[in-house]
Amino acid sequence: MPRPDQGDDHPTDQKRSAKGLRQDFDARARAARTDFEAQLRQRKADFGARNEALTARTGRNLPAAIGIALAFAVVMLGSLLIWTPSFMVVAAFLLGVGVYELASAMRFAGRDVPRIPSVLVAVGVVPAAYLGGQIPALFTLLGGIVFISLWRLVEVAVTNPKPPAGNVVRDLTNGLFVQAYITLLGACVVLLSAQPDGKLWVIAFILVVVAVDTGAYATGLNLGKHPMAPRISPKKTWEGFAGSVAASILVGIVVSWLMLGLPWWTGIVLGVLISGSATLGDLTESMIKRDLGIKDISSFLPGHGGLLDRIDSILPSAAVAYVLYLVVNH
Repeated sequence: MPRPDQGDDHPTDQKRSAKGLRQDFDARARAARTDFEAQLRQRKADFGARNEALTARTGRNLPAAIGIALAFAVVMLGSLLIWTPSFMVVAAFLLGVGVYELASAMRFAGRDVPRIPSVLVAVGVVPAAYLGGQIPALFTLLGGIVFISLWRLVEVAVTNPKPPAGNVVRDLTNGLFVQAYITLLGACVVLLSAQPDGKLWVIAFILVVVAVDTGAYATGLNLGKHPMAPRISPKKTWEGFAGSVAASILVGIVVSWLMLGLPWWTGIVLGVLISGSATLGDLTESMIKRDLGIKDISSFLPGHGGLLDRIDSILPSAAVAYVLYLVVNH
């Protein structure tokens, strides 16, 4: 007769074997997890080092710039294509924040530009431009400049001790500059969006501005050797500018032909003019920051500067696009 413990393994041995397999599996899983976490940390460190080197070389955080650009693109395209009047909200937000940033930067530098009336004027010009057109927008802007100036003069009247007359004149001229630089140029986008097929023109010229920025960035990063304006913007090069012109002409031809229904050669005109205005806008904002002694207009976008730092190329380009629209259609 066979003994009971002969043949199949005893249940206790089976439990011990299963426990050993579980322990071996757990050990392998822990080792795999530890190895994966180590690789993840290393890749994160490598990405951070590359991004820091790229930021130091180009002056911008590329992943942040791409993310912010995509977010703006979604909001602007959505407002223009779904229901164009909603673009007034987007434009009022952009201009209001931009004016607030620049006025705050000027106050930081000792130039007392009233922020509340400056923002109110910028926001008020948007519906005046969209619903009324050029004349109502112009009168709203001029009346707003008077309002801002009176606000500052009242502040001076109730302040003791009184600031020097030269400082007051400087404050008034700086307040005028804020409105001319941001509100007036920004109103051109709103005026353009209100025209027949204007939303397509807005999208088209912004695409060309993006091409300018991308072409300058890519070409300047890889080929840039000769500084364009070293005292104003040391990282800008003539090679980058050439790349921006080429990219803007290419995109200008595409949008003119496919979006605007214009002859292909008008895309060359659009590309050349927008590349010039976008570069001028970028240099102008750099010159303002250098004059104020600051690196970024604000910290509205953490780690990436201010909103005005992102729309500086769009502002003068909006005026160019609006004038081109009037020339083509009238």
